[in-house]
Amino acid sequence: MGCALGSFFNVLIYRIPKKQSIIFPGSHCENCKRPIPFYQNIPIISYILLKGKCSKCGAKIHWHHIVVEIITPLLFLALFFRYGLHDFRFYKYILLFSFLIPIFFIDALHQIIPNVLSIPLLITGIIFVFIPGNDVGIINGLVTGAVVFCLLLFLAWAYQKIRGTEGLGGGDIWLFTALATYFGLTGIPYIFLLSALMGIIYFLIFIRDKSQPFAFGTFIALAAVLWSVIGEEIVFQLINFI
Repeated sequence: MGCALGSFFNVLIYRIPKKQSIIFPGSHCENCKRPIPFYQNIPIISYILLKGKCSKCGAKIHWHHIVVEIITPLLFLALFFRYGLHDFRFYKYILLFSFLIPIFFIDALHQIIPNVLSIPLLITGIIFVFIPGNDVGIINGLVTGAVVFCLLLFLAWAYQKIRGTEGLGGGDIWLFTALATYFGLTGIPYIFLLSALMGIIYFLIFIRDKSQPFAFGTFIALAAVLWSVIGEEIVFQLINFI
């Protein structure tokens, strides 16, 4: 199931930034427009057998296709070993990852976090707080989400006024707000801190130019995944060590 969903996530990653339908047309080569037959559309296996190229025109298939099809089932398995099938969080984080994986790659490749993904993620987070057995209660989830949204909106406005340029995109704000409803007050501060640390390290190593923007949403998504899979205890130790 993870491999199949990973294949669908690739459709989202490719088509949403181009504002194309995710349903029509069916899977096809973007170079020669030839429809891809079902026997050449098997996750992971087809990419390997075709050597990452279209069988008709030889155009290269982007590397993110096989990466997404591999990491999606691996992350789902990690959630299974972490929580098991009887823990509500297993299903909650399956849905969360189904948004975060496309968001990670879209932001990494295009430096945008589409509202068509971040807003539905926020809606699902709000729905979860009303479900009995959820680890984040109604007050915790809603209040934390509202506070995070207002705080980040103020910070983005203040940065814009002081520096005259955008410092935090609207997509980042919506994404953080959605994660606040998923993790509540106990989790969101550490996700914010961990994503900021990873972003700073990446900036200092690979960018170093203060005028050059970079995709912060990828680190937000990665921090949320680490918090969900590795667990609070290990993340606490990592942050303390850093």
